[in-house]
Amino acid sequence: MSSVSLSTLGSTQFQMRAQTSASQTAASQTAASQTAASQPAPASEKGDLSRTDTDTEASAAVMYEVSREKDSKITRTVTAQDWNGPDDPENPMNWAMWKRVYHTSVPALLGFLVTLGSSIYTPGVADIMEQFGVSSTVALLGLTVYLVGIACGPVLAAPLSETLGRKAVYITALPLLAAFTLGAGFSRNFATLVVCRFFAGFFGSPTLAVGAGSNADLWPPVDRAMATVLFLLAPFAGPALGPTIGGYAVQAKGWRWTQWPILFAAGPAFLYTMFMKETYKKIILQNRAKRLGIPPPPKVGPTGLAAIKFMLVVLLIRPVSMMFTEPIVGFFSLYIAFNFSVLFGFFDAFPIVFEGVYGFDLGSAGLPWIAVLVGCMLAVVTVVLIDRKTYRRHHHRSHKEGRGGIVSPEHRLYAAMIGSLGLPIGLFWFAWTSRSDVHWISPVLAAVPFAWGNLCVFASAALYLVDTYGPMTGASAMAANGLARYLSGAAFPLFTIQMYNRLGIQWATSLLGFISIGLLPIPWVLFKYGPRIRAKSNYETIKD
Repeated sequence: MSSVSLSTLGSTQFQMRAQTSASQTAASQTAASQTAASQPAPASEKGDLSRTDTDTEASAAVMYEVSREKDSKITRTVTAQDWNGPDDPENPMNWAMWKRVYHTSVPALLGFLVTLGSSIYTPGVADIMEQFGVSSTVALLGLTVYLVGIACGPVLAAPLSETLGRKAVYITALPLLAAFTLGAGFSRNFATLVVCRFFAGFFGSPTLAVGAGSNADLWPPVDRAMATVLFLLAPFAGPALGPTIGGYAVQAKGWRWTQWPILFAAGPAFLYTMFMKETYKKIILQNRAKRLGIPPPPKVGPTGLAAIKFMLVVLLIRPVSMMFTEPIVGFFSLYIAFNFSVLFGFFDAFPIVFEGVYGFDLGSAGLPWIAVLVGCMLAVVTVVLIDRKTYRRHHHRSHKEGRGGIVSPEHRLYAAMIGSLGLPIGLFWFAWTSRSDVHWISPVLAAVPFAWGNLCVFASAALYLVDTYGPMTGASAMAANGLARYLSGAAFPLFTIQMYNRLGIQWATSLLGFISIGLLPIPWVLFKYGPRIRAKSNYETIKD
């Protein structure tokens, strides 16, 4: 049996082999075990215990024994079947804070680039209409197909992540996104542009789909709110800055320059990603088994064609089913899909207001989107503060009461409840101040409460769904949410211009405000009746 030092192994699983008399109590055995774990090995054993990492990796069985007393021994084992105890240094949740923050920032950065690619296209619509001789609705297909690609991309992301790990998805997706963005920029006909835009969104979206898994790898549930809301800021920050960057690019160089900023940013982002380590538990344990020559972790779930079928069920069939059979998933998907639709509809509405009413030029017309970014940042602060003041308090109380930290998922809904008020406020404010006799700063400021409420609702819903259904079924619930929001967001801009032309700015935006009022009660109702609804679910849900 090979022996290694405590410094080599760090923290490992404990296996007790007590050779004590029958009269020794369980309490004394535990005390002896803990004392042995905290003390260095006796001098007589240090010869075996000072093995190097290289020696360790060459051994087939990685075990050692420490003798505490004549009548007891502790055997510690490095295994690839599971983590080596709660503080295994290879477990991403035990990494240094700076390292976890870096690994959280990677999917956030890539998610920002992917979503930036959606909105940066829109300032070039007029140029595209002129060059290819298409209508405004047809020209907007470049935005629509990009969002459809983002909606479909997780079907590709999940099998890759399961087989190759998280890092492989990130370093594969970004070059493909860049390649099809390059193709879109050099398109000589509209069909090529649309095809390239679709595949740019399709191959870029895995970074969004896998990012949530990376956060789950890195952060325990009690700390996950901050990581989640910062990651979710990306799908809002990208669309918010896209029209600003794209507007000035088109004004100076033409529509093709809406694609080049993505390429300019993709190179440094790719280099930044290369320093990542794998965070997916299954892949980490498989690599450990290969490195040490020990049995790999057991295969969980189906393999081969059965695995592909399983992924389709989790990411497509079950999500669609849950939208119609699970009230929690269905209503939240409807609510967030509407909010995203309005956000993407503003790509058409903002030019109508700020160019048509206030006479902004193409570059300046993108600047009001900075208000959306400000609202999103305020939402991040709101969600984090609520998490610190409410959810954590309930989590600590759960531990004190012996419930193992289990907290009712309804405590994730506070941000959604207050955020739901910001949506209609922002929409009605925007509707009735977008007039030439009112200063342009008023409709700009109206975007702040709308964006604040939008992200508050979205972040709350994401945390609530995962807490309610658990990791696997929660992934299907979030997939349903993703399908709904990106497909509806893809369709909405196609008729926004017509709606504003027929109803006018005031009533077109007010119509959206009235719908938001109709959807406003959803988080409030779920907060009150969520436990009853969960009890009737067709799927296993958290038990309070």
